[in-house]
Amino acid sequence: MAQFTRIEVAQAMKETGMIPLFFNNDIELSKKVLKACYDGGARLMEFTARGDFAHEVFGELTKYAVAELPGMIMGVGSVTDAGQASLYMSLGANFVVTPVLREDIAIACNRKKVLWSPGCGTLTEITRAEELGCEIVKLFPGDIYGPQFVKGIKGPQPWTSIMPTGGVSPTEENLKGWFDAGVTCVGMGSKLISKDIIANKDYAKLEQDVKNALAIIKSVR
Repeated sequence: MAQFTRIEVAQAMKETGMIPLFFNNDIELSKKVLKACYDGGARLMEFTARGDFAHEVFGELTKYAVAELPGMIMGVGSVTDAGQASLYMSLGANFVVTPVLREDIAIACNRKKVLWSPGCGTLTEITRAEELGCEIVKLFPGDIYGPQFVKGIKGPQPWTSIMPTGGVSPTEENLKGWFDAGVTCVGMGSKLISKDIIANKDYAKLEQDVKNALAIIKSVR
């Protein structure tokens, strides 16, 4: 069961402004990545569950976070149906992120008061997601739409909270563009947790990169 309410999760997303995204089937490596992000100041992690037996890794990672990383909010991404959402919620997922808008996932998450963030690409999809109780909409893939799309949405719907994922990088130019457009937070995967960092097991660099990204976000808001 979720440790954090959906309001607490939404607030953490707004306050920190960034969610690292990561998947690896090596549990020990995943723990080190999670701790580096935590030590760098991140307080949310989206585990992008795309591999076989990913739920087993997530379960162990969540237990580790509960025991060793107080205040770390574990969530799951790449969820494609209600059954998968329910499985991960039973393993402690505090939020569920999906690549598409699916009402069955909304119902499953709302039933347990778990925050869910669907991938949307039109104003109609965003509006429907909000009608289904969505607090923060995922704009995916972010690099296809860009900050101008966010500005366009915020015009008629200034109440909409948007989180772009895909095409977000930890540079001042990129992050300033997104936050100037009005995003609530950003999701950052391989541009933050790079293949080189994983290959070299350079967790100190990852920690510093997370610190730097969060400092940029704070300065450009």
